[in-house]
Amino acid sequence: MVIPCLNEAEHIGPLVRAVQSRVSAVIVVDDGSNDGTGELAARAGAEVVRHEAPKGKGAALHSGWLRAQERGFLWALTMDGDEQHSPEDIPAFLECAGAGRAALIVGNRMETPGEMPWLRRQVNRWMSRRLSGMAGRSFPDTQCGFRMIQLEALARLNLGTSHFEIESEVILAFATAGYPIEFVPIQVIYKSEASKIQPVRDTWRWFRWLFANAGRGGAERHLRARKNIREPK
Repeated sequence: MVIPCLNEAEHIGPLVRAVQSRVSAVIVVDDGSNDGTGELAARAGAEVVRHEAPKGKGAALHSGWLRAQERGFLWALTMDGDEQHSPEDIPAFLECAGAGRAALIVGNRMETPGEMPWLRRQVNRWMSRRLSGMAGRSFPDTQCGFRMIQLEALARLNLGTSHFEIESEVILAFATAGYPIEFVPIQVIYKSEASKIQPVRDTWRWFRWLFANAGRGGAERHLRARKNIREPK
């Protein structure tokens, strides 16, 4: 389990304890928190990878995936650190991975999005339509951070984003490279905490990434190593 975190002291301890009984290891990437997130995660039993200053969610995920590879794991399950993903949904990912049908498994909140704020629901659907069009297949929820990733496949892809656009980049890269992707329904949990997404700055980053990948050039970047990609076992 890889959990990227920035100032999640209120949530990280209970979350680590809740997932420990369902996974073999918990790696928390403390992305420059100043509220003791890393210390609380370690106290709860997680291995902590520390960024001294915030680098972004994408950078935190890259650090967590690298550490999981170093420890010899074949898969990495990722979830956000704000308790908006339920540990009760972990078995659905494990079952799907065990079936051997996919290299990337993404949580799908859009089957029953009742608690998702209206604006986020509309933005998610719009983004998902755009990425579906680029990939030539239907993606119901491209922005969910609750995912399970085959690390060997991930290591063969050319990823470069370091912020919230990482969710879009990963799913498009897997699709472009021909890896099978599946979606599993998960619970929708939204609390009163403010999102860490900065509307102007992060929206601009996402559109900059989208424009860079909308044409053949972006697709070709993900396909450079395709001749070396073999289907995951």
